[in-house]
Amino acid sequence: MDALKILVVDDELRIRKLLKDFLGKAGYVIIEAADGEEALEKFFKDKDIALVLLDVMMPKLDGWDVLKSIRQYSDTPVVMLTAKDDEKNELTGFELKADDFISKTTSPKVIVARIDALMRRTVAADAEPVEVYGILIDKRAHEVKVDGELIELSVKEFELLTFFVENKGVALSREKILNNVWNYEYVGDARTIDTHVKKLRSKLGEKGEYIKTIWGYGYKFEPEK
Repeated sequence: MDALKILVVDDELRIRKLLKDFLGKAGYVIIEAADGEEALEKFFKDKDIALVLLDVMMPKLDGWDVLKSIRQYSDTPVVMLTAKDDEKNELTGFELKADDFISKTTSPKVIVARIDALMRRTVAADAEPVEVYGILIDKRAHEVKVDGELIELSVKEFELLTFFVENKGVALSREKILNNVWNYEYVGDARTIDTHVKKLRSKLGEKGEYIKTIWGYGYKFEPEK
């Protein structure tokens, strides 16, 4: 799968460079724009842009005008960058169909994690169901079936199982699981993973044995052959 392109729009070079560095390390291809007019020009020129990270306050055209123009022609995810938390601004943005808001004071790691999560949801909307050894995961319907029988999973159990299946045969540390499933936003420790894995194994029945414990490290999803 080709690297996803993100259009980063901000009139501050420092902000653009910071976001480009962190998002680039996360595997994204970054296109930069310094104002609203340049943002629209680059957005409509490149049909492969997967997400727009858009500053609200900019010269020439502000973020709201850019968002309005994009929404006339495209449902591409748009995340608004704001100087501070402002309920009125967020309400305006959601009315204009922004997908999310991120304060510029948010740590770069959290920004990357939230964009990762949004990208996963966007890709999942078009994803075909995946079946592995009798476990069927349908992201569009948000359903899991085991040998044809529907099982009830919480949101995090569903995301955890999906992450395991997408990384079949890979040893996953607790930290990696926490960062990818809980998106850096969980305040606590990795013991929450053990609790969720225990519940998930129970709900999967005999197929719960596919989730192997790697003592002192984490877990591996390894179906029986």
